Amino acid sequence: MAMRHILTLNAGSSSIKFALFAQDGELTEVLRGQIEGLGSATPKLEAKLQDGLVDEPVSAAEAADHEAALGRVLQLLRRSMGQMPVDAVGHRIVHGGLAFTGPVAIENDVLDRLEALVPLAPLHQPHNLAGVRAAHRAFSDALQVGCFDTAFHRSHPWVNDTYALPRAFYDDGVRRYGFHGLSYEYVISRLKEIAPEQEKGGVVVMHLGNGASMCAVRDGRSIGSSMGFTALDGLPMGTRCGQLDPGVVLYLLQEKGMTAEAVTDLLYNHSGLKGLSGLSQDMRELEAAGTQAAQQAVDYFVDRIRRELGAMAAVLSGLDAIVFCGGIGEHAWRIRARVCRDFDWLGVALHDDRNRAGETLISSDESRARVFVIKTDEEMMIARHTAQLLDARGNH
Repeated sequence: MAMRHILTLNAGSSSIKFALFAQDGELTEVLRGQIEGLGSATPKLEAKLQDGLVDEPVSAAEAADHEAALGRVLQLLRRSMGQMPVDAVGHRIVHGGLAFTGPVAIENDVLDRLEALVPLAPLHQPHNLAGVRAAHRAFSDALQVGCFDTAFHRSHPWVNDTYALPRAFYDDGVRRYGFHGLSYEYVISRLKEIAPEQEKGGVVVMHLGNGASMCAVRDGRSIGSSMGFTALDGLPMGTRCGQLDPGVVLYLLQEKGMTAEAVTDLLYNHSGLKGLSGLSQDMRELEAAGTQAAQQAVDYFVDRIRRELGAMAAVLSGLDAIVFCGGIGEHAWRIRARVCRDFDWLGVALHDDRNRAGETLISSDESRARVFVIKTDEEMMIARHTAQLLDARGNH
């Protein structure tokens, strides 16, 4: 196989992650970085190159929105890569709807079909597609590949995929899609390497970060997710509400006179940890704040995770392993300890020193269910999918 290069773009709600991989048989990471703090007064660009770290100043104007920030990322890539050609660009796209159940080349009418899904993921889909357009302009000869967060969950049984609405709505696409699928797919691939016996059993994966969800996995296949039709459902998140009685939305519309746009803004941007605490969506700040509101926000976050863990164990008819991933899952040892406390009836027992140290295996030797911390890598998962599509199209 001739050497080829794959760029990945992961445009989130407040950041853009990017990575470049060289492939000569195996995929090798060349550089990786992110711009965070989009739309803020103090955005930041960090990148890890083969010859060291890059920490460059970024003006507020350069990161005013995703289009501007992508331009800044592409400047760095061009400077670092020189004339190195990019064979393909893999994109994380949050929502694939019913039609897109695996990686797909973004050409012809695909972008238009993905635009139609924006109302189902308004916090992410527009930014994902902005990355596609920018990459089309910057790398016009490269294959553009869409990799979908919803695809991993298309194996759900019908009962875990539907709502109790008239069947016509399900047939029209109103169903539980689930999200964070690229993260779950990567984490399960790693679990298969380090604990194949557990990977074949019942596993609950917790992707805990600014976006948070949980997934029930058996034999490597998703059979249940805490997220549903949109990325609002399930666990409370940085700024998103999580599970909510739909009657609350009706009340806000009918009795409070809020517009649909105002309710959307409330539920996506001003709720969750930020709304509950009145302070921040950053778990590190909340744990350090010492205020009652901050503590209550963390308490609610933990309680909802614990409730969902019990539900996921029921979906799986037992539990063989728990995996923590995502920014909070990978770094907040206190949260992990609180989530797993008093779950001995599920066979869960943490090893305190291993948990504090953030080791890969953090359960005690006596724990029947093993508990892991696995650093997720959506970029590597995107690169793998993109490479497979290149192979399928004969780009060797």
